[in-house]
Amino acid sequence: MATVHHWSGLEAYVLRRALRMSVRAFAEHLGVAVRTVSKWDKLQAATEPRPDTQAILDTALARADAAAHLRFETLLSETGRSSPTGAGRRVTAGGPRMWEYESWTDDLDRTVVALSRQNFDSATRLLTQWVNRWRPLELDDKGLYLFARSTALLGDLQRDQGAVLGPLSAQHSYTGARSLFTQLDIPRRVAQLDLSLAVVAEMSGNLEMAARLYESLAVDDRLSRRDRARARLWVGTALSKDGNHNYAARVMLAATREFEDLSEPDDWSVAHQKLALAHRGVGDLGAALHCIDIARSTGVTDSPMQRVRLDTAHGHILLSDPSTRDDGLRVLDEAAKLADRFGLSHQLRSIEGIRMTTEGASGPRRR
Repeated sequence: MATVHHWSGLEAYVLRRALRMSVRAFAEHLGVAVRTVSKWDKLQAATEPRPDTQAILDTALARADAAAHLRFETLLSETGRSSPTGAGRRVTAGGPRMWEYESWTDDLDRTVVALSRQNFDSATRLLTQWVNRWRPLELDDKGLYLFARSTALLGDLQRDQGAVLGPLSAQHSYTGARSLFTQLDIPRRVAQLDLSLAVVAEMSGNLEMAARLYESLAVDDRLSRRDRARARLWVGTALSKDGNHNYAARVMLAATREFEDLSEPDDWSVAHQKLALAHRGVGDLGAALHCIDIARSTGVTDSPMQRVRLDTAHGHILLSDPSTRDDGLRVLDEAAKLADRFGLSHQLRSIEGIRMTTEGASGPRRR
């Protein structure tokens, strides 16, 4: 997600446009005078909001939805503030025209929504029509930014589908997008892709490398406070997967408190889900069930991916107690059906691994 280290009137003006608000509506949204917003629009980079207003703008940007974040980043890149114009770069005769840039940006908005719903077919169509149409050398900085965003979203798509390693994988797409954002000199985006590559390392089983990367990114000033808290949470995830459950629980608890301070209910819910599994690893099933109940009741986002993850964690915990083993298997069966319906192959593999481990420890399932 986007973040601004220091606001000027220009960034405030771009945020208003990204939120698609009038001057009056934006002023009411922030709780400032209409003349203040009008001054930002008129003077742009030549004026700066007061320190207390900077904090208000931070909050407004943090609470914006994913589509507004994407519009904000795209509009800001067009101003040259976050993506300086490369010396000597020009659009070739075959490069995009202005209306194509607008269509491309709109399609990236739609892609974010499709991915949030695990509508992979729609997301694939929206992305491939653009990344297959252009080559990076044909693009100016605006087009290169959109190409890099498209490639990063393609990585998210491949990761969610379970294609983690290989030539047509999340790792390949994230590495390509990282190279483009490095070329555009957008450090925040580079750091976010470092975070995505750390997730890939974890998903592929390279837990030691993932933990090292997460630890580094948890204190990386290029990232927003929210992304740094996510990195801290994922340090705990890697530790828990590696069997270090007690330490993992302490790290996750610190991240959970950070999400509470940030008023991020979805991240807070996810943190409790992961904390529940750490408690299960320790053997404290009471604490595990308490945390998974919190996770199931507090999340705002109700995507298929998150439902599968919650049910998989819940089923895993129930399987740890012989008296609730059959309930756990039923919950896992439902999670597997949903994962199969939406093509969540990584989650399906996780569910199958849990089943095999359980049957190996307890004997075959009763039919």
